[in-house]
Amino acid sequence: MSRSSSSADRRPALVSLVVAGCAAAAWAVWLGWDQTRDVHPDGSVTGPYEAWQVVGLVLTLFVPVCWATLRGHSRAAGLGTTAGLAVAAGYDWSDDASGLFMVGVTMLVLGSLAGTALITGIVNAVHGAARGWGRRAAH
Repeated sequence: MSRSSSSADRRPALVSLVVAGCAAAAWAVWLGWDQTRDVHPDGSVTGPYEAWQVVGLVLTLFVPVCWATLRGHSRAAGLGTTAGLAVAAGYDWSDDASGLFMVGVTMLVLGSLAGTALITGIVNAVHGAARGWGRRAAH
């Protein structure tokens, strides 16, 4: 096996690790610091996260997912994002007294896989169409 094919074989794993690191870091920045639940006047409890924090996390993750997808590593983008979020959430939520934190982590994993599959599909479709338009214009 040549050196170039050996490094190409490791590239998806490396991309997946980079994306996972980005996902875990984004979790820490957007959600990791907020551990307090909000108690409303009617006694209901929400949180600990606000909608703007989750939106910020999703928008931040859009960048590494698109980066990996545009380099031909859609699967690594999805798996890396999901793994990074699962590890971060599992660590963050593991002190839950009810013991149900794994239900939340499982839901996050399923949602992350679905969301990244949707995004990578859209990016691939748009990127493929853009390449097709460029070829048509050259003729």
